[in-house]
Amino acid sequence: MSLALSRRGFIGTAAALSAASGVARAASPPATAPGPINPLVKQRADAQVFRHDDGYYYLTGSVPEYDRLVLRRSKTIAGLTTATEAVLWRHEANGPRSGFIWAPELHQIDGRWIMYFAAGPSGGGDDVFRIRTYAVICDGADPMTGKWSLLGELETPWDSFNLDSTSFVHKGVRYFAWAQREPGIETNSNLYIAKLESPLKLGSQVTRLTVPTLDWEIRGYKVAEAPAILHRNGRLFMTYSASATDARYCLGMLTADENADLLDAKSWAKSPQPVFVTNTATSVYGPGHNSFTVDEQGRDILVYHGRDYEAIQGDPLFNPDRHTRVQRLYYTADGAPDFGVPVGNGPLPERFISSTDPTRLMAHDGTKLIAGNPSLAQTQFRQLPGRAGARSIMLSPILMPDHYLVAGQDGSLTLQPDSKSADFNLRSQFVRFDEKALHAARFVSIAVPGKAIGLSEAGLTLVASRDSSAWWHID
Repeated sequence: MSLALSRRGFIGTAAALSAASGVARAASPPATAPGPINPLVKQRADAQVFRHDDGYYYLTGSVPEYDRLVLRRSKTIAGLTTATEAVLWRHEANGPRSGFIWAPELHQIDGRWIMYFAAGPSGGGDDVFRIRTYAVICDGADPMTGKWSLLGELETPWDSFNLDSTSFVHKGVRYFAWAQREPGIETNSNLYIAKLESPLKLGSQVTRLTVPTLDWEIRGYKVAEAPAILHRNGRLFMTYSASATDARYCLGMLTADENADLLDAKSWAKSPQPVFVTNTATSVYGPGHNSFTVDEQGRDILVYHGRDYEAIQGDPLFNPDRHTRVQRLYYTADGAPDFGVPVGNGPLPERFISSTDPTRLMAHDGTKLIAGNPSLAQTQFRQLPGRAGARSIMLSPILMPDHYLVAGQDGSLTLQPDSKSADFNLRSQFVRFDEKALHAARFVSIAVPGKAIGLSEAGLTLVASRDSSAWWHID
């Protein structure tokens, strides 16, 4: 079938666009800079993105060759996709750091740029997994142009497999968290925390925070690794990655009160279920090894890696397609993070809250459109370019990426699969008008002039474009 609109459709489109332009004088089509598109950076695993006080976002991660430390930066998250990448340091020709280089993290400690990473020797066999944690240091204020050199090896209580170091400051105290295999415990790695005295020296007793024992932590391997810290709503949340690095990889979470003793393992409660897992509907497999940042508006952003296919040939560690991905992080009513599901490839989705009833969001239950507040994923819709000119858009739920909102002449709104017919191409088109002061938008139908997506007692429906329920607050 043709993707083109019918002649009658084009006439209707022109009329609708003309009518829509008068919806509200204060309103205008969105003119914001393009947002991030997933995957943000291809073939960069173990991703860390953070916004520094110099106004830049910095991104580092493992490269498929595991042979170098890299860094890129941009004034926007979206700009990281095409930002120039600098090579800071390469593995050595021989010795304990001549093999794999894993999971770098960049930090500024006492005014100096430090990058932690894990490395092992070359030569093949089990010895390449004699992984230990090291740091390199920059000789200047600019981490992109300064000279980086080896600072040394982290001192840990045991000479054993360890990696995935992170550091954070809480109540004026700098802490260090990492993953390590502890002699006498038959796991691949557990999570530990201590105070940090200097970049390579722990400054307190070491606390074992968690050992992987739950079924979702021990699939393939018994793993707790890649800790990341988020301080929000009176609590500290420590996410971590568990199980094998294929589609079974997932995120777990520990939670502590912000006033608790962070070096007391009893201060931390483990979530009984994983908080972020593979989702076949959105085609993201093995989401994990995350970090946290904020977007340009100060909203929390989850950074992680994941593949967009499930079947892997050979060892998943040597599959190159763990891509860096980002998405909004939301919160439950009690203030805990709600990770939802990995949102899949494409522009970041949005949520739309009714301006007349904040308890009701644009949502769906399978193929049925509803106005309510079910699971987070059921309220996330992706805006895609339309087929009726530059100003038209289409709305698609992330859990059903082949379905779109479709307007009926009778005022109905439905979710329909893309038939690629001229009729579908017309009825699935809307014009979006944003009211920046209200951080709200309305969606005017092209197929049904003078009508927009609104709310009735029964649910989502087409209403008069000037109706107050046609405004949707953007979340």
